[in-house]
Amino acid sequence: MARYGYGMSVSGTRKSIVSSSGEAPITTSRAFNSSGGQVGSTNTGDIPESWVQSEATVTSVIFANDNSVTSIGSYAFASCSALTSITIPNSVTSIGAEAFAVCGLTSITIPNSVTSIGSNAFYNCTSLTTATIGTGVTSIGDGAFKFSGLTSVTFTAPSSVTSIGSYAFAYTDITSISIPNSVTTLGRSFRDCNSLATVTIGTGLTSIGNNLFDNLPLASITFTAPSSVTSIGSYAFYSTALTSITIPNSVTSIGSYAFYNCSSLASVTIGNSVTSIGSGTLQGCTSLTSITIPNSVTSIGSSAFKDCTSLATVLCYVAQSAFTGSSAFYYTASPLTIRARSTDASWTAGTGLTFQGNTNVTVIKNL
Repeated sequence: MARYGYGMSVSGTRKSIVSSSGEAPITTSRAFNSSGGQVGSTNTGDIPESWVQSEATVTSVIFANDNSVTSIGSYAFASCSALTSITIPNSVTSIGAEAFAVCGLTSITIPNSVTSIGSNAFYNCTSLTTATIGTGVTSIGDGAFKFSGLTSVTFTAPSSVTSIGSYAFAYTDITSISIPNSVTTLGRSFRDCNSLATVTIGTGLTSIGNNLFDNLPLASITFTAPSSVTSIGSYAFYSTALTSITIPNSVTSIGSYAFYNCSSLASVTIGNSVTSIGSGTLQGCTSLTSITIPNSVTSIGSSAFKDCTSLATVLCYVAQSAFTGSSAFYYTASPLTIRARSTDASWTAGTGLTFQGNTNVTVIKNL
């Protein structure tokens, strides 16, 4: 039997280890006494840093009293490859950095008492397929579940999460995610999630950051109303599988190349608060056949619709002066029909016109 420390027997809260050989649990000198402190230390309810790190024979952890452990320290269970399950006590409020990194966990439920999940807390837990995040969690650290085997994540309602760090779910196999309404800050959390097809954005998020969903197989995104998103960053949806998108009325700016090379994107509705459309925003969206530019727009960057080879109709509620860049319609359909407002003197009706890189434009003033 593998033993750690002196196998002390203590009252109250204690930690027991089951060996990989299936022998009965043994209590270790790293148990907790009745006051919640670590034996031989002055800790008060903390599982200390690196507590059983790299102990290959640890298969489970038993808390005899779940009312006194308040935190799980950094690396506490890191590299416990045989540890397949753990029930975190309801008294725990924080999980430290890399606390369970490279463990054998298959699922995890974060209790409602926990308020923070540290960076890389479940990093490279390749057998971990499901995670349930309790109502008390306010922050999920950078890389918290990076390189894990996650296929699903559930946020228990009502969620309190306000921030999800960069790479928090990167390189996992999640297929869908609903960002809680409480989230206001979202890092580049889903990099290389190569199964992520469906995303719902909650009401609290204020911006879609640069490259947030780029190169993912994302086919559907929904903004929960009333949306608070005011900006969509550069390359935010670059080369995704989106077929349609409705940009909320809360959005005022769309960054450069935000939807570049979204070849399946056939329908785009631009909200009526958008003032700027960046360079190359919809470049290479070869399935897009028509677009409406609302009268709120004051700036359209270079190549905004370039290489949209199926784009044949533009309902344009803005003056020509809004096209501040060049080649916005280069390699669009020929002829390209632009329907402008009947009272807009900046447009001249006609056929065979040249405008923004297209040499066969028909302008009809009937809006």
